[in-house]
Amino acid sequence: QVQLVESGGDSVQLGGFLRFPCLTFGFTLVDYVIGWFRQVPGKVREGVLLRTVVDGTIYYKPSVKGRFTMSKDNAKNSVYLQMDNPQPEDTAVYYCAADTSWSNLEWPDGMDYWGKGTLVTVSS
Repeated sequence: QVQLVESGGDSVQLGGFLRFPCLTFGFTLVDYVIGWFRQVPGKVREGVLLRTVVDGTIYYKPSVKGRFTMSKDNAKNSVYLQMDNPQPEDTAVYYCAADTSWSNLEWPDGMDYWGKGTLVTVSS
């Protein structure tokens, strides 16, 4: 059974640093598209970063490129989101998601498997 569990969301200061994991279960990371998404209450869920299966290309939401990175540890079945220089507009619930083939950052609903999310709050 495919499961994803995010943790480590926290309150972080403007311009600070935060890195947190998504543990995965029931599938092999290299065989799935993995993405990070976020949602602010009252707004639609949006894609942040997405890593493809075929060649490992990572797609970024333009506003986070150069500040956010995604890494993975296949041995630990984990993926990580690292936020450098977070801004107030980055405050949201962050979700990791997986799919066997979907790879469109603009259409989160195409991803089949989702975690429950973890809250990140950026404060000044």
